[in-house]
Amino acid sequence: MERAMEQLNRLTRSLRRARTVELPDDNETAVYTLMPMVMADQHRSVSELLSNSKFDVNYAFGRVKRSLLHIAANCGSVECLVLLLKKGANPNYQDISGCTPLHLAARNGQKKCMSKLLEYSADVNICNNEGLTAIHWLAVNGRTELLHDLVQHVSNVDVEDAMGQTALHVACQNGHKTTVQCLLDSGADINRPNVSGATPLYFACSHGQRDTAQILLMRGAKYLPDKNGVTPLDLCVQGGYGETCEVLIQYHPRLFQTIIQMTQNEDLRENMLRQVLEHLSQQSESQYLKILTSLAEVATTNGHKLLSLSSNYEAQMKSLLRIVRIFCHVFRIGPSSPSNGNDMGYNGNKTPRSQVFKVRKVYDVVRKIDVKEMNVTKHAFINQTSHEQEPLELLWHSLDEWLVLIATELMKNKRDSANITSILLKQKGPDHQDATPTPPFATAGTEERKELSTDAVELKTYDVAGKQEACADCQDVISMTANRLSAVIQAFYMCCSCQMPQGMTSPRFIEFVCKHDDVLKCFVNRNPKIIFDHFHFLLECPELMSRFMHIIKAQPFKDRCEWFYEHLHAGQPDSDMVHRPVNENDILLVHRDSIFRSSCEVVSKANCAKLKQGIAVRFHGEEGMGQGVVREWFDILSSEIVNPDYALFTQSADGTTFQPNSNSSVNPDHLNYFRFAGQILGLALNHRQLVNIYFTRSFYKHILGIPVNYQDVASIDPEYAKNLQWILDNDISDLGLELTFSVETDVFGAMEEVPLKPGGASILVTQENKAEYVQLVTELRMTRAIQPQINAFLQGFHMFIPPSLIQLFDEYELELLLSGMPEIDVNDWLKNTEYTSGYERGDQVIQWFWDVVEELTQEERVLLLQFVTGSSRVPHGGFAHIMGGSGLQNFTIAAVPYTANLLPTSSTCINMLKLPEYPSKEILKDRLLVALHCGSYGYTMA
Repeated sequence: MERAMEQLNRLTRSLRRARTVELPDDNETAVYTLMPMVMADQHRSVSELLSNSKFDVNYAFGRVKRSLLHIAANCGSVECLVLLLKKGANPNYQDISGCTPLHLAARNGQKKCMSKLLEYSADVNICNNEGLTAIHWLAVNGRTELLHDLVQHVSNVDVEDAMGQTALHVACQNGHKTTVQCLLDSGADINRPNVSGATPLYFACSHGQRDTAQILLMRGAKYLPDKNGVTPLDLCVQGGYGETCEVLIQYHPRLFQTIIQMTQNEDLRENMLRQVLEHLSQQSESQYLKILTSLAEVATTNGHKLLSLSSNYEAQMKSLLRIVRIFCHVFRIGPSSPSNGNDMGYNGNKTPRSQVFKVRKVYDVVRKIDVKEMNVTKHAFINQTSHEQEPLELLWHSLDEWLVLIATELMKNKRDSANITSILLKQKGPDHQDATPTPPFATAGTEERKELSTDAVELKTYDVAGKQEACADCQDVISMTANRLSAVIQAFYMCCSCQMPQGMTSPRFIEFVCKHDDVLKCFVNRNPKIIFDHFHFLLECPELMSRFMHIIKAQPFKDRCEWFYEHLHAGQPDSDMVHRPVNENDILLVHRDSIFRSSCEVVSKANCAKLKQGIAVRFHGEEGMGQGVVREWFDILSSEIVNPDYALFTQSADGTTFQPNSNSSVNPDHLNYFRFAGQILGLALNHRQLVNIYFTRSFYKHILGIPVNYQDVASIDPEYAKNLQWILDNDISDLGLELTFSVETDVFGAMEEVPLKPGGASILVTQENKAEYVQLVTELRMTRAIQPQINAFLQGFHMFIPPSLIQLFDEYELELLLSGMPEIDVNDWLKNTEYTSGYERGDQVIQWFWDVVEELTQEERVLLLQFVTGSSRVPHGGFAHIMGGSGLQNFTIAAVPYTANLLPTSSTCINMLKLPEYPSKEILKDRLLVALHCGSYGYTMA
């Protein structure tokens, strides 16, 4: 009966308290009953359950083998913690990681739990498996108020973890100022190294903790490297921590020059150095000037080393350009920038920033060069250098000397070459068939005379050989110095440019290039790669580009493409930076059912700079994003741009290319749409996305700024193009054409007379001015009629592609850039080719031709197709559907009599290749490739 009543009472208590009133007998089950109560600090319930139980309060459970005392300390359940301690819980019991309840309380800042644990003799010096003590945990999290209480019980405040790190190390690393001060006040060793030799100051600098670094330095911390020689300053610069560097320099001024010298270290990231020097330069005007002066001096030293032929070119070149880039960056962002944009290095404007080029003493690094040819000595040059001498000007002066010296040698060699030719001609006499030089005496005389003549010949031969050797020596000097001097020229341009407003070229630099034009052209003729490596200024200086354009365009298409994209993406975020998630506001949200109009709207509102960096497109109502969606977007827009519904473009005579519609104004938004079309093609080119659209040669020329010619008329009116060709090929003096410099044109159904030039209606076309007439009428048809459309298109295109960059290519290459390399089926080509003017399919020359076509690269086949048909594409259906001026016109090969060095020509209007009857396959291939790569186009009548 009593037992039944006891069970009834337990049931009643359990129901009232909504929990069990007795613990299970086994510890494993019991601990999971108690744990939620301990976490909630339900000490009364825990006390009641423990009072009638044999539960072991030190029972360790779970994967990490912690006791309930660990749980209470971790959660801050102070009442339960006291209860467990009173029940005999061990305050120093360690879990599987070596942590005691005190460790957990310290880590989580449970002050009351820590106090109670200390009352019950918790050992503050116990280390976990990593060597961390309770004060390490307090230092990690900056629990200064708890640290004050704990250090009183600590026997050694410098206790080390497994890596030899003290609490002071970790507090400095995490930037906890008050914790650092507390530890120092408690006797922590301010210079104690860890196992790798890193001191607390080292730790503070490793994470850019300016305040803790300053506290340490104020307390007398030593500036010490670790065991690998890495210094606190190294860490600050590597992380770009300018403020911390400022503190280090404040206490150790010598470190300023160390930072300046670091600009030569390729292992340090340049953008980090820029950040540091940018911060330092903004502290004061004097600091700014000091930094620029120091950078200028280091750049000058490196520049002179580069000009020394005994130095390592690659290393010195990279070092110089790196220093100059940093110099220019600091120059631009520094304080008290002058409001004007004068070229201070050029006109001597004594504004604060022009003073950075001054030096305090004679610069002792002067280029060692034999200047006897220029009547200038090194000694005289040094004497002319005063305290007012600008350090960079010494380098530019040396550069100028080198170029003048080379120009002098080139001029001398030209004269010597002329003399050599004259001597050889005189030695050969009137009979030029004998290749061996003969004495310049008309008749034979005595033996003495013969000896004299022999001596004269030997003397002359020796003189010729000596001059030829001198010429070779000059060429060797150019080979050895061209790259070095070109790198210094690049540095010179960078320094000139940083002093000019955006978009303007330094007058000093223009004057420099004009002065040394012959030498610079000699450099690039000898080694065209110099243009891509060092003459980047050409892309930013239209005044200078024209001087070198013929050399640039002669370089391989691939090299020019790399140069194009290198400069197109210059200044954008580093490629090694982690890609950030796309901002929802930057996504182009477009509608499939109105993709052209909706895309036009969102692109016009988008940030141009962000679109240059990347494009994110999402179709309305769809979740897909990524490059696949972007490619689809460009592909659809390619078709929409030439959709007849918008009346923007009309199909050309060949049926595969498009030309701006001169009557596009029927669409009231046509100019906005042309601007959008330009943006899309510019974006596609910027991001290397191909578009499935092809334009006429004349439109590509408009994009490139190349004047159109009468041959381009064939794309829209082949018959009229033939008539213009006929005028040029025939004498029109007595034909009575009565043409004037005006034409009748259809303007929305009404015929209007349009003058080709002022007063053109009264100016007759004659044999003398017919070429001008043909050009003007071409411009009317191909340019003036669609000028507003072209201007709108280019406005959008140039938002993403600068004109200076796109001019690196011709119209054929631009098509390849925009639309890619088409696949060409050689068998289909051969099958649909006709032969005329004496050629037949079985002729040897024809067989050689097709063998050569098989050997050509895909790019060269495209060039051949462009060369003959004017288009890089094969129409839908293959070569059988190629269009000519009068409709379908097969690819045709016509025979031409062979003469030495004769190149193939073409008539693009009738898709005809005029192929000379070459004597061998090798000659045929050589001449064909020359024509393809150098251009040998000729438009003739059918």
